[in-house]
Amino acid sequence: MPSSTSNFDFVRPVPDLPWRGILLAVTLLTAVAAVAWEIRVRAWGYVATYTDDSDLWADRRGTVKPDSIVIIGDSRALFDSDLNTLEQGLGQRPVQLALVGSCAYPILENLANDESFHGTVISSLLPMIWLAPPPAPPYQKSVRALHRYRSRTLAQRSSHYIGLWLEGHIAFLNDDDLTLEALLDHLPVHNRADAQIPPPGPPYFANMDLDRRNWMIDQAVHPGKLQDRVKFGWPPLFTPPPPPSYVPKEAFLAGVGKAIEARFGDTAAAVKKIRARGGKVVFVRYPFNGPLKELEDKATPRAGPWSRILKESGAPGIYFEDYPELAGFICPEWSHLSAPDSVEFTKRLVPHLKQALATP
Repeated sequence: MPSSTSNFDFVRPVPDLPWRGILLAVTLLTAVAAVAWEIRVRAWGYVATYTDDSDLWADRRGTVKPDSIVIIGDSRALFDSDLNTLEQGLGQRPVQLALVGSCAYPILENLANDESFHGTVISSLLPMIWLAPPPAPPYQKSVRALHRYRSRTLAQRSSHYIGLWLEGHIAFLNDDDLTLEALLDHLPVHNRADAQIPPPGPPYFANMDLDRRNWMIDQAVHPGKLQDRVKFGWPPLFTPPPPPSYVPKEAFLAGVGKAIEARFGDTAAAVKKIRARGGKVVFVRYPFNGPLKELEDKATPRAGPWSRILKESGAPGIYFEDYPELAGFICPEWSHLSAPDSVEFTKRLVPHLKQALATP
């Protein structure tokens, strides 16, 4: 007797409906909804801009040549370094590899281990995240970008390039504010005994082009709701979280101290590798103001990590407070320069870069 489960003669009936009309109606409704949403988000101030993800970073890393000028570091190097001005002043267009909220040491290490690279590295040095240990999110962000650069598949590349075309034309594809994940982050979820909610990241307040030139939008430059959201979000993000409850505090602090101590030596070794091949490395402390400056100066005073890294690596450093022409800039949200100020700051920074890079 044949089993009923082996009978493949079953044919599912297709309802007799006007399928072409339904398809046309769904297509039209989807198009109308998309256009309406696009009009709405543009009315809110959003514009078409590129997502600063690991794929876009990997594109730029792939353009690094043996003698390139490369910018690495945190978001201050991204906001405050105008590529057009640097190209005019240094005679070569830099490759922008700085990453928002990242520890740049893995990128420096990657360039140091690239035997073909003998160019120039301009690195932002923000001690609080430069010394972040490997498990910390700032360190992992750079690791993920490097992993993407090394291991992208053909499918990932194709998806990325299609996405770039769409991002360049459609504002509602904003990855900072308008994804489901970003919208869910606005829900008020409070800390609980065994679930500590991390501080939210900053909202959308900058645009980016394919060269990874980044500039602050006008709404964040002027006092208002957006500027307040950004600047009052920095202190929680720059405040180290408490030690985990499942690890003895003394053991945790000892482990962090060991990781930080290793970072000083590893940084010096990476710098010396690049310099041994004829390359140059210069560290820059970009402007920061307000309560955020008070917090950073207290946690990592200049006489601490900044001075030690320069001394042990032998690399020159440019600290903005040392020069009146660099020290007078005000960051609207305490941490980054406005677009016009980033151009002027870069123009004034160029002579100091030239002098630092001329140092044997």
